[in-house]
Amino acid sequence: MRRLGVSAAVLALSATLTACAGPGAGTADRAPSAAAGAEDAAAPGPGGTQARPGPAPADPDAPAASAPARLPGLGPQTLAEIPRSARQVVLVTGRGKKSSRSQVVLYRRTGAGWEPGATWQAHNARKGWTDDHRVGDLRSPIGVFSLTDAGGRLPDPGTTLPYDQSGAFAIGGTGFAGEPLAGSFDYVIAINYNRKPGTSPLDSTRPLGAAKGGGIWLHVDHGGPTRGCVSLAQRHMRELLRTLDPARHPVIVMGDAESLSH
Repeated sequence: MRRLGVSAAVLALSATLTACAGPGAGTADRAPSAAAGAEDAAAPGPGGTQARPGPAPADPDAPAASAPARLPGLGPQTLAEIPRSARQVVLVTGRGKKSSRSQVVLYRRTGAGWEPGATWQAHNARKGWTDDHRVGDLRSPIGVFSLTDAGGRLPDPGTTLPYDQSGAFAIGGTGFAGEPLAGSFDYVIAINYNRKPGTSPLDSTRPLGAAKGGGIWLHVDHGGPTRGCVSLAQRHMRELLRTLDPARHPVIVMGDAESLSH
């Protein structure tokens, strides 16, 4: 399996902490690092603002497929953003626009429609959700994003996604509720919001500009709200990593219930 190299890993991780961790995470609340480019820079993005990131692009080499059947809670606008090639959807539904609590269901597309897996409880950003995510706003971005790359401090648990194991994923400090953050990045899956697919989750490239944030991951839950990521229990992260298949073009659909119903 391909393993991704990490360039300037420690600097990149210190930037990523501001997307996922709480106020006690060391570098999270300090001045921006020039090499970072995650949730700690404030330069304007190219071409002005973008109200809602576009859908994850469909693989042009994938076989044609009919439009997705209706997934529970998703309205026509959200459904239209799911690529026709997607055969796996991680559906993250927030309890409310300002809530840091959500639930996650992995759906698998079959000939009969969308088959749901178990429902898992999760945390999202402290201040809930936004369709115009900005660096440091403590909100998770609403949208449909592809899932192509993974990594973590611990060894690959058996995923078919490219996996970057690195000690640079270590984290200390405490979260918003004073909970320890250690182990939060034992397993991560990069959410392709304002990042370059096909690179390590630690990569600091921000195509929409630094002001639009980045470093948005699925990662191990630490028992409290995140700064922008979605967090799951470690056993569920392991299961998700083992189940996601790049050949099925997995995407994540994430947002509060009201926004996703449109």
